[in-house]
Amino acid sequence: MITKRIIPCLDVKNGRVVKGVNFLGLADVSSPVSLAKHYSDSGADELVFYDITASAEGRALFTDILTEVARQIFIPLTVGGGINTLEDFDRVLKCGADKVSVNSGAIRNPALVGEAAKRYGDQCVVISADIKRVNGEFRVFAKGGREDTGMEALSWIKHCVDSGAGEVVVNSIDTDGVKGGFDIELLKRVRELVRVPVIASGGAGTVGHFVDLFSQIPEIDAGLAASVFHFGEIEIRDLKEELRRHNIPVRL
Repeated sequence: MITKRIIPCLDVKNGRVVKGVNFLGLADVSSPVSLAKHYSDSGADELVFYDITASAEGRALFTDILTEVARQIFIPLTVGGGINTLEDFDRVLKCGADKVSVNSGAIRNPALVGEAAKRYGDQCVVISADIKRVNGEFRVFAKGGREDTGMEALSWIKHCVDSGAGEVVVNSIDTDGVKGGFDIELLKRVRELVRVPVIASGGAGTVGHFVDLFSQIPEIDAGLAASVFHFGEIEIRDLKEELRRHNIPVRL
């Protein structure tokens, strides 16, 4: 049986890990390098590194910090933020990333997903979708959740997967940082739509929320969280032991 993955997320701004609520009100947390090493040593299955203001500020991702993070960890690393071209894919892969996450860059240039998948393989291309409900519709947001694209999210995700994205990260802006649980309704809709791995992001506040996620959507592949791990509210090993008690397969 395929084990469920637990993935901490480092949202990096100006070289520091930050965390907010509903993508707003960012507070400083820690050094990305020390935090990454901690998670690698603590049983995380993968790590996600987002340079969260690279797209909005129209600049390249912090490659020096990324390179040091990659040196410190022994688990797969997914990197996103300011990924707009194949050269950006190349740059972060050479820094040590295993997968590249694209959001705003794919919105600006929908051909990017297919081009990257052809050059680097589907398994390397992750579509990260920041999604919020607007007038009863799931809407795609760009530039770190700052800009409503007007695009319907489910059809956008399906288009990206059909183009070659090998994995989908579903970031629910509605539940982000609120710690009230994952966006089960949205995640079910996405999981039913695509055949590639789906990662749930946004809303984890307790161990029980992860249990609910994997129990209510057995086909979901991974749960991603930030602040509950950053502030020690949930220890990854404790979480995995509790999931195993609920017969949810995890790597201990």
